[in-house]
Amino acid sequence: MKTQDFRLTGSVSWVATQGFTFAFGRDNEPCLPFQYTYQRIDTHIHHSAANKEYQVKIQVLPFLLVAATSFFIFGAQSNLSQSAMVSDANSGSFSFSEDVNFLKKHTNVIVLRDAANVAQIAVAPQWQGRVMTSTVDHRSGRGFGWINRPLISSGHIATHINPFGGEDRVWLGPEGGQFSIYFAKGAPFDYEHWFVPEALDTRPFHVVSHSRNKVSFEEPFTLTNRFGTRFEILIRREVHLLESTEAWGDLGVAAEPHLALVAYESKNDLINVGKDKWDRNTGLLSIWILGMFSPSPSCTIVVPIKNGPEASLGNKVNSDYFGEIPTTRLKTTEDAVFLRADGRFRSKIGINPLRSLGRLGSYDADNHVLTIVHFDQPEGMNGYVNSQWKIQSDPFGGDVANAYNDGAPTPGAKPLGPFFEMESSSPAAALSPGSKISHVHRTMHFTGPESELDSIARKLLGVSLMNIQTAFNNNR
Repeated sequence: MKTQDFRLTGSVSWVATQGFTFAFGRDNEPCLPFQYTYQRIDTHIHHSAANKEYQVKIQVLPFLLVAATSFFIFGAQSNLSQSAMVSDANSGSFSFSEDVNFLKKHTNVIVLRDAANVAQIAVAPQWQGRVMTSTVDHRSGRGFGWINRPLISSGHIATHINPFGGEDRVWLGPEGGQFSIYFAKGAPFDYEHWFVPEALDTRPFHVVSHSRNKVSFEEPFTLTNRFGTRFEILIRREVHLLESTEAWGDLGVAAEPHLALVAYESKNDLINVGKDKWDRNTGLLSIWILGMFSPSPSCTIVVPIKNGPEASLGNKVNSDYFGEIPTTRLKTTEDAVFLRADGRFRSKIGINPLRSLGRLGSYDADNHVLTIVHFDQPEGMNGYVNSQWKIQSDPFGGDVANAYNDGAPTPGAKPLGPFFEMESSSPAAALSPGSKISHVHRTMHFTGPESELDSIARKLLGVSLMNIQTAFNNNR
């Protein structure tokens, strides 16, 4: 039988006559939950007191392994649930350099840097050229991206989705509806029948060029939607780390002198390389950019919206993607929408193009990190694919901006992360052969004095840090 070495921390969380579950990991490293059914396994345990590592090889009955494991991990935390282990493993408490070193053990990493060699981002060609993480200072700064260390370490390829993580990844829409590319023809709209296409999940993208602060990719593939329409596609993608002067100029606000920032953009082209024109009657695609970030009990997503009557602008927020969201987690005012980003309740919201201002953000009060996402939104374009998980009366009445808070997809199940996401989409692409649509999505992280972070929040999100921190103050 194949054996493997692991580091141990925690304790056995469940024991029964037919099997048991326990976790491997080390202080400040992720725990990996494992479940074994009743069988003979070979076992040897080695303890190194200096670094608190334990190597395990197996060959006895389960109850002996339970006893041995419990004995050797007496100094660690006890009675950890699986959900706590998952949360610990993905807590986002790692530095950027730790993130990069971890990723390099499992995949190729391209690090882009600014002219001063301070702000950096890490890009993974193996995972569609996604931006995995970023930092305002690579020498000591934290990594801002959520990285799924247990999944990446395991080498396992999952069935529905492989949420490796990353702050900026390219997907295509629509996710749901009669023209979905995530549900097969006739399949019900539930998690059991939802599958991310391989080209958007595990396929590497080819590196075309690479410089100090830019890297570009391209990848051809085909997709078939739920209706049966076949799309022949080429994706071109460029990731560009911006200098601080470029970032402030792009935002159109004066630079705050004591704030540190890292800013980057992805430019994404969707090209029809087939022989047929893409038609609304048989389904269209859109570019969909999603960023995964580490959740926190003190983190809140903010989406500024246009104030005005619903008769002309539509709903302030679409919140029925995955069922009703309690008022303790979703708050709407005349000018903004707030969503808790704690990774504890699966919920998703969308903003239609008439309400959207082309930006959204989040504030993590515990870590004093303000994140701003803004994106290209062509004026007068209202045809956006509808990604709600149902047959739709208007499949092109979708949202341009979305936010997602992770949680259990079904009662009793584990979350995908947990993480939270901020997302943007291009208009639906009715492309003739050889034509393309482009979409630019920018992510900026700011750290520094709260007074200056507050100034940025007021200018770009239309709310103060106090407004954000007290949006759900009575319900934390």
